[in-house]
Amino acid sequence: MIVVKKINGQEIVVNCELIETIEFTPHAVMCLTTGEKLIVDETRNDLLKKIIDYKRTIHQRPEAMGWI
Repeated sequence: MIVVKKINGQEIVVNCELIETIEFTPHAVMCLTTGEKLIVDETRNDLLKKIIDYKRTIHQRPEAMGWI
């Protein structure tokens, strides 16, 4: 899950697994697999970094995280 800001400044948490597409037309429009669309005030680079960091975290091996 990632934290993003809606255009009204409210922070929300989005499940990355539900993001289908993201369009950048001054604001980022996230289309989810549920059919919902979210307009967020994030740059392309910030969104991609958040998503990549999330994916890296969930796909790390447990020993790399110090859990074993």
